[in-house]
This record gives sequence, C-alpha cells and structure tokens, in this order.
Amino acid sequence: MLYKVEIENFHSIRDQQVIDLTVAPNVPDIEGRYAAIFPGSELRAPKVVSIYGANASGKTTILKALQFLIMFARDSSQLTTPGFPCERFNDLESCSRPIKLAIELGGVMNLSRETAERIATGDEVEHGVYRYEVEIEVVEGIAHRVLNETLRQKPRGQGKWQRVFERNKDGKVKDSRSFSLTGFQHLLNTLRPNVSVLSSFGLFQHPTAMLFLDAARKAIFQLGPTQATQDQPIINFLGQSPEMLVQLNKELGRIDVGVEAMRLQETPSGLVPMFKHSGLQVEMPWLLESHGTQAFIKMFPMLTITLSQGGICGIDEFDASIHPLVLPELIRWFYDKDGRNKLDAQLWFTCHSVSLLDDLTKEEVIICEKDRQGRTRAYSLMDVKVRRDENLYRKYLSGAYGGVPQIG
Repeated sequence: MLYKVEIENFHSIRDQQVIDLTVAPNVPDIEGRYAAIFPGSELRAPKVVSIYGANASGKTTILKALQFLIMFARDSSQLTTPGFPCERFNDLESCSRPIKLAIELGGVMNLSRETAERIATGDEVEHGVYRYEVEIEVVEGIAHRVLNETLRQKPRGQGKWQRVFERNKDGKVKDSRSFSLTGFQHLLNTLRPNVSVLSSFGLFQHPTAMLFLDAARKAIFQLGPTQATQDQPIINFLGQSPEMLVQLNKELGRIDVGVEAMRLQETPSGLVPMFKHSGLQVEMPWLLESHGTQAFIKMFPMLTITLSQGGICGIDEFDASIHPLVLPELIRWFYDKDGRNKLDAQLWFTCHSVSLLDDLTKEEVIICEKDRQGRTRAYSLMDVKVRRDENLYRKYLSGAYGGVPQIG
C-alpha cells in the first residue's frame, strides 16, 4: 500500500508538500476502507484516495508526480532524448532548485528471485516499507540530470532505513545484499543521467531490478479526459479480451445506462462497438452513444485490471460524464476485500463531484489549494480538525477545509 508522497518544485508545487495517509490503529473501519500498509502492520492506508480542489489548484499535479516517479523508475530507459518529461515551478528562484520526489509504500523485504520463489510456494516472507526518492538537477529552468536516486527499506517498518541501492550525481551506485552489482558493474559506464537505475538495470535482466519493475507495472494512470483518438486502442483491447467484455456487459446492465448489451462488430476500418438499447429497434454505434457510457467503458479496463492484479489506478477527472450515483458504486469495488479487491488495490483520483464526499471519510480526502503566487498546497483532511460525525459535503462547500473557488 502506498501511504506517503513527497513533492517539491514540480509543476505547480513549489515548496515541499508531504501527504501522509497513514491511518492509526484506533480508527474504526467497518466497511473495509483501509488496508494494512504491509501484512502484519498495525498502520493502514486508504484504498480510495480522492483529491479535491478548485480548478487549476494542482489536483492533477499530484497524480502527475506519482505517474512521473513510477514511469521514471520503470520506463526511463526508453527515453531517446536528453532531459525529463516534467517541469519545475515557474518562478525565478526555482530555475536553479532541484525537483524532489519521494514515495513510501509497503512490500516484501530483501526482494530477490529466491524470495519470489518462496512466495510462489506459499512460504511466509518478511515484509516492511520502502522509500524511493529521486532528486533532479534543474539548470536554467530545465530538468538536467539525476542528482540522487535512492531505494531504502525498513523491515517490519521498524528501525532505521537500510540501503537497497543509492546513486549519486556522478552516476556511482552503492549496492546491497538485496541489490547486488556483481556481474553488472559495467552498466554503470553507460548509465545515462536521465535514466533510473531500476529501468537501466532491468533492461539488462538484473534479477532484482526486474522484480521491482514488475511491481511498478501494476500502476496505471489516465490523466485528463481521454480523447477520441484514444478510443480505438481501448476498443481493440476489449476485442482481444472476451472475458472482460462479458464483465463489462454485466456492469452496463447493473448501472442502468439503458444499454442491454454491447458487442464488437468487424468493419473495414476496425472494430466498432454496437449497443442494444431497451426499446430501440436498431443498435446504436459508438459515435452515437452517450459520453457517460463511453467514459465508463474507457475507465472499466483500468479499474478491472487494477483490481485483479493489485497496485494503483490513478484517474484524473474521475467524475467526468459519470453520474454522481454511479461514482460511489465504482468506489465500493475497492472496499470489497472478499470479492473484487482481494489484493488491496488502490484508487487515486481527482474529482469535482462534491456529493461524493457523503460517501468518503476524512482519511480518503486530499485537499489542494493555490495561493496568489500560483503555489499549490496539498494536505489530507486528517491534517485538519474534522470530527468523525462531520458532514464533509457541507463543510467543504462552506470553505471550512479550503480548496474551494473564491468568486468575486
């Protein structure tokens, strides 16, 4: 479970923002909203994390930071040009300040092939927490090179952080027993300044790096509403996944969008979804279907895959074209520990649908607000004095928590 995010000098976030979602042991959890950070941990984190705030307050920046850090660790070896696909904060001082990002999450300690084999045979292995942090040098306003990349672990979440690997600005890497450089020292000579150790070493089959990359592949993001040009890949994916198409049809019937069934029709230009509606004689093609139904269908594979494999699903504008009564149903999928969400997958999303706050707890809400200098501040409602019986919907709209537009 991901439970902490730290962001500094990244897009609209200038000063360090620390979002700690740790849920204390004494917080009641009747509906299964929280999961242990790692097996056996008393501390928990929410399975659903919502991000609220006014337009342009920096909500998407949090998801961008998560996506960037995970994609840097996982995919940066595929970059073909210098630099990084990110921006620093847009003021004069930040032109020469480093970008700093970090996450903390639970996982298996001393990860190795042997550990993975023990897990596969049902053996118990040690768990704890990891901290992955990256610092990027900014020169004349442009992200230039990695100054620091570090992965540390804390077995059972106790004691001091232990090094898994640590890389400095010169590209030198200190290893450990759980991340050995034996047989891979030559890779340090070709480690590019904008590529992560994990991505670079994984490209050359470093066994531990590959295991971490497998875990990183369980993070899926959709930032911003999907464009029409992105529809066909999703349609093609459904065409190659008949079981998921069956699941999708079941859900379309349950959420009452008037669609009895969707099928995929072969045409000279590719697959085209056709919809059978109650009371209509002729099937409706994809382009004539409602935006809400299209939005749900495009979101469905992401949610289903994340729930089946565990990991993180990050969706920007989760409520775009989706009816407010459908949103709580999608969230409940992540609470279903004995059914849909056996692996404690997490859903992170930005949202403007204030009515959804009636279905959330303070542990599940992050607020973003931007000051007159354009600087984003982000905080959990756990950092605000919020009573357990408070009406989050009314209090948020009243401005008590911040993160609402100031009109006038």
